[in-house]
Formats: sequence, structure tokens, C-alpha cells
Amino acid sequence: MKKIIALSIALLAFTFSNAQETSKVTKTTKTTTKTVALPKVNGAGMVFVTETIDYGTIAHNADGNRKFEFTNNGNKPLIITNTQGSCGCTVPTTPKEPIAPGAKGVIGVKYATDRVGAFTKTVTVTSNAEGMPSKVLTIKGTILPDPAPATKS
Repeated sequence: MKKIIALSIALLAFTFSNAQETSKVTKTTKTTTKTVALPKVNGAGMVFVTETIDYGTIAHNADGNRKFEFTNNGNKPLIITNTQGSCGCTVPTTPKEPIAPGAKGVIGVKYATDRVGAFTKTVTVTSNAEGMPSKVLTIKGTILPDPAPATKS
């Protein structure tokens, strides 16, 4: 009888140890980085990293400078002829020199952060880009009011 009990305990111990071994599954994931090729354009091209810049929630009179980065994905130089903000509070800066094929460029924009509240403004870019002579970019965010001064009691 003692042999049967000892054998049963040994068999159960063996079963549980195998059950634990099979439940220990290690999962390995492989991370790969893909470089996405820009579509080529016959002529000048303009592909932006992002077409919307979200300032988020910022302080009153904070730095309002941001940059729209782009690449000329064409086979001819890209010439930006004009950039125009949707109002006087949005001032864009235009690259003066043509952007060579495959080269990157930047369009700067400065928003007047002295205006409190939510905002959504646009910048219209005019260029010789093939099939896209004008492009509308967007900036948005919220400017907080100055904190109220502490009152003396």
C-alpha cells in the first residue's frame, strides 16, 4: 500500500512539473524598421512630414514658432513662390532658394500667442509642385490665460 501511495505521489509530481514546463511559453517579437519610399513625381514634388501642427495647451505669450518639414520627391527643383497665413496672427517664412530633388526644406510659422483661447489657423503654400500648386497646412492649439493674481485678505 505504501508503494502505491508513493508511486501515485511521484506520478502526480511528475505530471505537475511537466504542466509547469509547458505553460512557460516565451514569446519573442522581432522589431523591424521600414523606410517608406516617397512616391516619385515627374516634375517638382512636395511631401510634408505632417500637415497639421498641434501646439497643445501652452502658456500665454509662449514661443509660437514651429516648423513644417517637407521633402521634394520630384525630379525637378521645387520653388515655393508664396506662403500666406489665414490671418495676421499667423506669419509663415518661406525658403528663398529652390529645393533640389530629394532635398528637405522647412516652412516656419509663428503664431501670436498673446491671444488667449483655442485657435485653428491655416498656412497656404503656393509652389510649382506637380499636380498640387497650392497646399493648405494647419496649426491648432489652446493658449491659457495668465494666472489670476493672489488677493490679500
